[in-house]
Amino acid sequence: MTTTTLETLALDDRITGSLIGAAVGDALGGPVEGYTPEQIVERHGGRIHGIVGPWHGDRWRTARPIAPYHKGDGHITDDTLMTHALIRVYTAVRDHLDAYAVADHLVPDLISKPRWIPELEAEALPLQRIFLAEKWLVSRLHYGHNDPREAGVGNIVNCGAAMYMAPVGLVNAAHPTAAYAEAVDIAGAHQSSYGREAAGVFAAAVSAACAPDATPTTVVDAALSLAKDGTQAAIESVAEAAARHTDFEAALVPLRAAIAPFDTVGPDYRTPSMGARRPSRLHSIEELPIALGMLLVNGGDYSRTVLSSVNYGRDCDSIATMAGAMAGALNGASAVPEEWAKRVAEASRIDLHEPAAALTAVTREIYALDVERRRAHEAAFARLTDPR
Repeated sequence: MTTTTLETLALDDRITGSLIGAAVGDALGGPVEGYTPEQIVERHGGRIHGIVGPWHGDRWRTARPIAPYHKGDGHITDDTLMTHALIRVYTAVRDHLDAYAVADHLVPDLISKPRWIPELEAEALPLQRIFLAEKWLVSRLHYGHNDPREAGVGNIVNCGAAMYMAPVGLVNAAHPTAAYAEAVDIAGAHQSSYGREAAGVFAAAVSAACAPDATPTTVVDAALSLAKDGTQAAIESVAEAAARHTDFEAALVPLRAAIAPFDTVGPDYRTPSMGARRPSRLHSIEELPIALGMLLVNGGDYSRTVLSSVNYGRDCDSIATMAGAMAGALNGASAVPEEWAKRVAEASRIDLHEPAAALTAVTREIYALDVERRRAHEAAFARLTDPR
Protein backbone atom coordinates (compact mmCIF):
# COMPACT_ATOMS: atom_id res chain seq x y z
CA MET A 1 0.00 0.00 0.00
CA THR A 2 1.37 3.40 -0.97
CA THR A 3 0.88 6.30 1.41
CA THR A 4 -2.03 8.52 0.30
CA THR A 5 -3.05 12.03 1.29
CA LEU A 6 -6.82 11.76 0.97
CA GLU A 7 -7.14 13.23 4.43
CA THR A 8 -4.78 15.12 6.69
CA LEU A 9 -3.88 13.11 9.76
CA ALA A 10 -4.00 15.05 13.01
CA LEU A 11 -0.89 15.84 15.00
CA ASP A 12 -1.74 13.46 17.84
CA ASP A 13 -2.32 10.62 15.38
CA ARG A 14 1.05 11.17 13.72
CA ILE A 15 2.91 11.41 17.04
CA THR A 16 1.19 8.28 18.35
CA GLY A 17 1.85 6.40 15.12
CA SER A 18 5.48 7.44 15.10
CA LEU A 19 6.28 6.54 18.71
CA ILE A 20 4.32 3.28 18.82
CA GLY A 21 5.61 2.44 15.35
CA ALA A 22 9.19 2.96 16.51
CA ALA A 23 8.74 0.83 19.64
CA VAL A 24 7.15 -2.02 17.71
CA GLY A 25 9.91 -1.90 15.10
CA ASP A 26 12.48 -2.01 17.90
CA ALA A 27 10.85 -5.06 19.50
CA LEU A 28 10.53 -6.86 16.16
CA GLY A 29 14.18 -6.31 15.30
CA GLY A 30 15.71 -7.04 18.69
CA PRO A 31 15.87 -10.85 18.51
CA VAL A 32 17.71 -10.89 15.16
CA GLU A 33 20.02 -7.93 15.75
CA GLY A 34 23.53 -8.58 14.50
CA TYR A 35 22.74 -11.43 12.12
CA THR A 36 22.71 -11.56 8.33
CA PRO A 37 19.58 -12.06 6.22
CA GLU A 38 20.80 -15.58 5.41
CA GLN A 39 21.31 -16.45 9.08
CA ILE A 40 17.84 -15.12 9.89
CA VAL A 41 16.27 -17.35 7.24
CA GLU A 42 18.19 -20.38 8.49
CA ARG A 43 17.29 -19.77 12.13
CA HIS A 44 13.60 -19.03 11.56
CA GLY A 45 12.90 -21.17 8.53
CA GLY A 46 12.20 -18.15 6.36
CA ARG A 47 11.68 -14.43 6.67
CA ILE A 48 10.32 -12.93 9.88
CA HIS A 49 6.69 -11.86 9.65
CA GLY A 50 6.03 -10.82 13.25
CA ILE A 51 7.21 -11.12 16.83
CA VAL A 52 9.62 -13.98 17.45
CA GLY A 53 11.45 -15.40 20.45
CA PRO A 54 15.12 -15.08 21.45
CA TRP A 55 17.72 -16.33 19.00
CA HIS A 56 19.01 -18.86 21.52
CA GLY A 57 15.62 -19.77 22.97
CA ASP A 58 15.59 -20.49 26.69
CA ARG A 59 19.37 -20.08 26.85
CA TRP A 60 19.16 -16.31 26.34
CA ARG A 61 20.61 -15.55 29.80
CA THR A 62 23.94 -17.24 29.10
CA ALA A 63 24.29 -17.73 25.32
CA ARG A 64 26.77 -15.48 23.62
CA PRO A 65 27.00 -13.00 22.02
CA ILE A 66 23.69 -11.57 23.27
CA ALA A 67 23.67 -12.56 26.97
CA PRO A 68 22.30 -11.48 29.38
CA TYR A 69 19.52 -9.76 27.45
CA HIS A 70 16.12 -11.28 26.70
CA LYS A 71 15.79 -9.97 23.15
CA GLY A 72 12.58 -11.19 21.61
CA ASP A 73 9.04 -12.11 22.64
CA GLY A 74 8.00 -8.48 22.12
CA HIS A 75 10.60 -6.85 24.37
CA ILE A 76 11.68 -3.32 23.55
CA THR A 77 15.40 -2.56 23.65
CA ASP A 78 17.55 0.42 24.58
CA ASP A 79 16.35 2.31 21.48
CA THR A 80 12.89 2.70 23.01
CA LEU A 81 14.19 3.13 26.55
CA MET A 82 16.22 6.13 25.38
CA THR A 83 13.37 7.50 23.25
CA HIS A 84 11.01 7.48 26.22
CA ALA A 85 13.71 8.99 28.44
CA LEU A 86 14.05 11.90 26.02
CA ILE A 87 10.28 12.39 26.08
CA ARG A 88 10.47 12.66 29.87
CA VAL A 89 13.04 15.44 29.41
CA TYR A 90 10.60 17.29 27.16
CA THR A 91 7.83 16.90 29.72
CA ALA A 92 10.11 18.33 32.40
CA VAL A 93 11.47 21.28 30.38
CA ARG A 94 8.32 21.93 28.32
CA ASP A 95 10.29 23.79 25.68
CA HIS A 96 12.94 23.10 23.05
CA LEU A 97 15.97 21.18 24.30
CA ASP A 98 19.72 21.59 23.96
CA ALA A 99 22.83 19.78 25.13
CA TYR A 100 22.47 21.27 28.58
CA ALA A 101 19.04 19.67 28.96
CA VAL A 102 20.75 16.32 28.39
CA ALA A 103 23.12 17.03 31.26
CA ASP A 104 20.47 18.49 33.56
CA HIS A 105 17.65 16.04 32.93
CA LEU A 106 18.46 13.02 30.75
CA VAL A 107 21.55 11.89 32.66
CA PRO A 108 19.84 12.09 36.08
CA ASP A 109 16.92 10.11 34.63
CA LEU A 110 19.30 7.35 33.53
CA ILE A 111 21.06 7.02 36.88
CA SER A 112 18.50 7.81 39.56
CA LYS A 113 15.16 6.06 38.99
CA PRO A 114 14.78 2.27 38.56
CA ARG A 115 12.41 1.21 35.80
CA TRP A 116 11.22 -2.09 34.40
CA ILE A 117 13.80 -3.22 31.85
CA PRO A 118 12.19 -5.89 29.62
CA GLU A 119 15.47 -7.35 28.37
CA LEU A 120 16.68 -7.85 31.95
CA GLU A 121 13.28 -8.98 33.21
CA ALA A 122 13.87 -6.86 36.29
CA GLU A 123 13.63 -3.37 37.69
CA ALA A 124 16.94 -1.62 37.24
CA LEU A 125 18.45 1.74 36.50
CA PRO A 126 18.34 2.40 32.75
CA LEU A 127 22.10 2.94 33.02
CA GLN A 128 22.46 -0.79 33.68
CA ARG A 129 20.96 -1.64 30.29
CA ILE A 130 22.09 1.03 27.88
CA PHE A 131 25.08 0.40 25.62
CA LEU A 132 28.58 1.74 26.35
CA ALA A 133 28.09 4.53 23.81
CA GLU A 134 25.17 5.79 25.93
CA LYS A 135 26.96 5.21 29.23
CA TRP A 136 29.40 7.75 27.80
CA LEU A 137 26.80 10.43 28.61
CA VAL A 138 27.03 9.60 32.30
CA SER A 139 30.81 9.37 32.29
CA ARG A 140 31.33 12.67 30.51
CA LEU A 141 28.51 14.75 31.96
CA HIS A 142 27.92 13.41 35.46
CA TYR A 143 31.45 12.39 36.41
CA GLY A 144 33.60 14.37 33.99
CA HIS A 145 31.63 17.66 34.14
CA ASN A 146 32.44 18.32 30.48
CA ASP A 147 30.83 21.09 28.49
CA PRO A 148 27.60 19.41 27.33
CA ARG A 149 27.96 20.88 23.84
CA GLU A 150 31.29 19.09 23.38
CA ALA A 151 30.86 16.00 25.52
CA GLY A 152 30.19 13.75 22.54
CA VAL A 153 33.70 14.21 21.16
CA GLY A 154 35.72 11.04 21.70
CA ASN A 155 32.75 8.67 21.89
CA ILE A 156 32.49 5.91 19.30
CA VAL A 157 30.63 7.20 16.25
CA ASN A 158 27.53 5.06 15.81
CA CYS A 159 23.72 5.36 15.70
CA GLY A 160 23.49 5.82 19.48
CA ALA A 161 22.29 9.42 19.35
CA ALA A 162 20.22 9.05 16.20
CA MET A 163 18.20 6.10 17.46
CA TYR A 164 16.22 8.14 20.00
CA MET A 165 15.78 11.45 18.13
CA ALA A 166 12.24 10.83 16.85
CA PRO A 167 10.73 13.02 19.63
CA VAL A 168 12.76 15.97 18.35
CA GLY A 169 11.26 15.55 14.91
CA LEU A 170 7.77 15.29 16.39
CA VAL A 171 8.12 18.38 18.57
CA ASN A 172 9.16 20.19 15.39
CA ALA A 173 6.50 18.52 13.25
CA ALA A 174 6.48 19.70 9.63
CA HIS A 175 9.55 21.91 10.24
CA PRO A 176 12.56 19.75 9.28
CA THR A 177 15.08 22.60 9.46
CA ALA A 178 14.19 23.31 13.08
CA ALA A 179 14.22 19.60 13.93
CA TYR A 180 17.67 19.21 12.42
CA ALA A 181 19.11 22.16 14.34
CA GLU A 182 17.64 21.07 17.67
CA ALA A 183 18.76 17.47 17.29
CA VAL A 184 22.30 18.47 16.32
CA ASP A 185 22.49 20.60 19.48
CA ILE A 186 21.11 17.82 21.71
CA ALA A 187 23.34 15.19 20.15
CA GLY A 188 26.46 17.22 20.81
CA ALA A 189 26.37 15.82 24.33
CA HIS A 190 26.46 12.27 22.99
CA GLN A 191 28.13 12.02 19.60
CA SER A 192 30.41 13.73 17.12
CA SER A 193 31.00 13.47 13.38
CA TYR A 194 28.53 11.45 11.30
CA GLY A 195 26.84 10.04 14.39
CA ARG A 196 25.77 13.53 15.41
CA GLU A 197 24.88 14.34 11.82
CA ALA A 198 22.62 11.30 11.58
CA ALA A 199 20.77 12.41 14.71
CA GLY A 200 19.94 15.71 13.05
CA VAL A 201 18.94 14.17 9.74
CA PHE A 202 16.76 11.50 11.35
CA ALA A 203 14.91 14.13 13.39
CA ALA A 204 14.40 16.12 10.20
CA ALA A 205 13.06 13.06 8.38
CA VAL A 206 10.54 12.36 11.14
CA SER A 207 9.51 16.01 11.07
CA ALA A 208 9.07 15.86 7.31
CA ALA A 209 6.95 12.71 7.65
CA CYS A 210 4.49 14.76 9.73
CA ALA A 211 3.79 17.26 6.94
CA PRO A 212 0.18 17.10 5.67
CA ASP A 213 1.16 16.00 2.14
CA ALA A 214 4.21 13.94 3.08
CA THR A 215 5.30 10.92 1.06
CA PRO A 216 8.37 8.70 1.32
CA THR A 217 9.93 10.77 -1.46
CA THR A 218 9.36 14.10 0.31
CA VAL A 219 10.83 12.61 3.50
CA VAL A 220 14.00 11.56 1.68
CA ASP A 221 14.17 14.91 -0.11
CA ALA A 222 13.99 16.74 3.22
CA ALA A 223 16.73 14.55 4.63
CA LEU A 224 18.95 15.19 1.62
CA SER A 225 18.36 18.94 1.75
CA LEU A 226 19.91 19.06 5.23
CA ALA A 227 22.38 16.17 5.33
CA LYS A 228 26.09 16.91 5.07
CA ASP A 229 29.19 15.07 3.90
CA GLY A 230 29.13 11.25 3.92
CA THR A 231 25.63 11.12 5.38
CA GLN A 232 24.23 12.95 2.38
CA ALA A 233 26.21 10.82 -0.07
CA ALA A 234 25.11 7.61 1.65
CA ILE A 235 21.42 8.56 1.57
CA GLU A 236 21.73 9.50 -2.09
CA SER A 237 23.35 6.16 -2.89
CA VAL A 238 20.78 4.10 -1.02
CA ALA A 239 17.84 6.12 -2.37
CA GLU A 240 19.08 5.60 -5.92
CA ALA A 241 19.26 1.85 -5.36
CA ALA A 242 15.88 1.78 -3.61
CA ALA A 243 14.20 3.57 -6.53
CA ARG A 244 14.77 0.50 -8.70
CA HIS A 245 12.89 -1.88 -6.39
CA THR A 246 9.40 -2.43 -4.99
CA ASP A 247 10.16 -5.78 -3.36
CA PHE A 248 12.46 -5.93 -0.36
CA GLU A 249 13.77 -9.40 -1.25
CA ALA A 250 15.22 -8.00 -4.44
CA ALA A 251 16.40 -4.86 -2.65
CA LEU A 252 18.35 -6.50 0.20
CA VAL A 253 21.62 -7.01 -1.66
CA PRO A 254 21.53 -3.75 -3.67
CA LEU A 255 20.81 -1.65 -0.57
CA ARG A 256 23.66 -3.24 1.35
CA ALA A 257 25.97 -2.69 -1.64
CA ALA A 258 24.87 0.95 -1.81
CA ILE A 259 25.67 1.66 1.84
CA ALA A 260 28.84 -0.46 2.06
CA PRO A 261 31.30 2.24 0.84
CA PHE A 262 30.08 4.57 3.59
CA ASP A 263 29.81 2.03 6.42
CA THR A 264 32.86 1.80 8.69
CA VAL A 265 31.75 -1.38 10.46
CA GLY A 266 32.44 -3.63 7.49
CA PRO A 267 30.87 -6.82 6.12
CA ASP A 268 31.04 -8.79 9.41
CA TYR A 269 28.86 -6.85 11.83
CA ARG A 270 30.19 -8.67 14.89
CA THR A 271 33.83 -8.17 13.88
CA PRO A 272 34.08 -4.47 13.04
CA SER A 273 36.87 -3.16 10.83
CA MET A 274 39.88 -1.31 12.22
CA GLY A 275 38.36 1.97 11.08
CA ALA A 276 34.96 1.30 12.61
CA ARG A 277 33.10 4.05 14.39
CA ARG A 278 35.81 6.67 14.05
CA PRO A 279 35.09 10.28 13.08
CA SER A 280 35.05 10.93 9.35
CA ARG A 281 33.53 13.34 6.86
CA LEU A 282 33.37 10.57 4.26
CA HIS A 283 31.29 7.99 6.11
CA SER A 284 27.82 7.46 7.51
CA ILE A 285 26.04 5.24 9.96
CA GLU A 286 24.31 2.38 8.16
CA GLU A 287 20.98 2.49 9.97
CA LEU A 288 19.41 5.76 8.78
CA PRO A 289 20.09 5.46 5.03
CA ILE A 290 18.82 1.87 5.06
CA ALA A 291 15.68 2.87 6.97
CA LEU A 292 15.02 5.58 4.39
CA GLY A 293 15.70 3.10 1.60
CA MET A 294 13.20 0.62 3.02
CA LEU A 295 10.64 3.42 3.32
CA LEU A 296 11.05 4.07 -0.43
CA VAL A 297 11.05 0.41 -1.48
CA ASN A 298 7.80 -0.23 0.37
CA GLY A 299 6.00 2.99 -0.57
CA GLY A 300 5.77 4.02 3.07
CA ASP A 301 3.61 1.06 4.08
CA TYR A 302 4.24 0.58 7.82
CA SER A 303 4.23 -3.22 8.12
CA ARG A 304 6.25 -3.89 4.98
CA THR A 305 8.75 -1.15 5.75
CA VAL A 306 9.40 -2.41 9.28
CA LEU A 307 9.53 -6.09 8.37
CA SER A 308 11.93 -5.33 5.51
CA SER A 309 14.15 -3.48 7.99
CA VAL A 310 14.04 -6.40 10.41
CA ASN A 311 14.93 -8.96 7.75
CA TYR A 312 17.85 -6.82 6.60
CA GLY A 313 19.65 -7.96 9.75
CA ARG A 314 22.79 -6.32 11.13
CA ASP A 315 21.67 -3.46 13.44
CA CYS A 316 18.08 -4.14 12.49
CA ASP A 317 16.44 -3.12 15.77
CA SER A 318 17.70 0.44 15.25
CA ILE A 319 16.93 0.34 11.52
CA ALA A 320 13.38 -0.82 12.27
CA THR A 321 13.04 1.77 15.05
CA MET A 322 13.88 4.57 12.63
CA ALA A 323 11.81 3.11 9.80
CA GLY A 324 8.89 2.57 12.17
CA ALA A 325 9.06 6.15 13.44
CA MET A 326 8.94 7.57 9.92
CA ALA A 327 6.31 5.19 8.55
CA GLY A 328 4.21 5.66 11.68
CA ALA A 329 4.31 9.44 11.29
CA LEU A 330 3.35 9.15 7.63
CA ASN A 331 0.39 6.84 8.21
CA GLY A 332 -0.80 7.38 11.79
CA ALA A 333 -1.42 4.96 14.64
CA SER A 334 -3.90 2.78 12.79
CA ALA A 335 -1.16 1.63 10.42
CA VAL A 336 0.66 -0.18 13.23
CA PRO A 337 -0.90 -3.67 13.55
CA GLU A 338 -2.84 -3.72 16.80
CA GLU A 339 -1.73 -7.27 17.54
CA TRP A 340 1.92 -6.26 17.45
CA ALA A 341 1.42 -3.13 19.55
CA LYS A 342 -0.63 -5.03 22.14
CA ARG A 343 1.93 -7.82 22.47
CA VAL A 344 4.84 -5.40 22.75
CA ALA A 345 3.06 -3.36 25.42
CA GLU A 346 2.17 -6.44 27.45
CA ALA A 347 5.52 -8.18 27.06
CA SER A 348 7.48 -5.02 27.87
CA ARG A 349 5.10 -3.98 30.67
CA ILE A 350 4.81 -0.52 29.20
CA ASP A 351 2.03 1.84 28.21
CA LEU A 352 2.89 2.77 24.64
CA HIS A 353 0.19 5.45 24.46
CA GLU A 354 1.22 7.46 27.52
CA PRO A 355 4.52 8.81 26.09
CA ALA A 356 2.72 9.78 22.90
CA ALA A 357 0.00 11.65 24.78
CA ALA A 358 2.59 13.42 26.94
CA LEU A 359 4.69 14.47 23.96
CA THR A 360 1.63 15.68 22.04
CA ALA A 361 0.67 17.98 24.92
CA VAL A 362 4.21 19.33 25.18
CA THR A 363 4.44 19.81 21.41
CA ARG A 364 1.36 22.01 21.45
CA GLU A 365 2.77 24.05 24.34
CA ILE A 366 6.10 24.50 22.58
CA TYR A 367 4.39 25.58 19.37
CA ALA A 368 2.43 28.22 21.31
CA LEU A 369 5.69 29.49 22.79
CA ASP A 370 7.26 29.54 19.32
CA VAL A 371 4.38 31.61 17.97
CA GLU A 372 4.66 34.05 20.88
CA ARG A 373 8.41 34.39 20.34
CA ARG A 374 7.94 34.82 16.61
CA ARG A 375 5.34 37.55 17.08
CA ALA A 376 7.68 39.38 19.49
CA HIS A 377 10.48 39.18 16.92
CA GLU A 378 8.18 40.41 14.16
CA ALA A 379 7.14 43.38 16.28
CA ALA A 380 10.74 44.23 17.14
CA PHE A 381 11.89 43.89 13.54
CA ALA A 382 9.01 46.06 12.33
CA ARG A 383 10.13 48.84 14.67
CA LEU A 384 13.73 48.46 13.52
CA THR A 385 12.76 48.79 9.87
CA ASP A 386 10.05 51.44 10.21
CA PRO A 387 11.13 54.28 7.89
CA ARG A 388 9.57 56.95 10.12
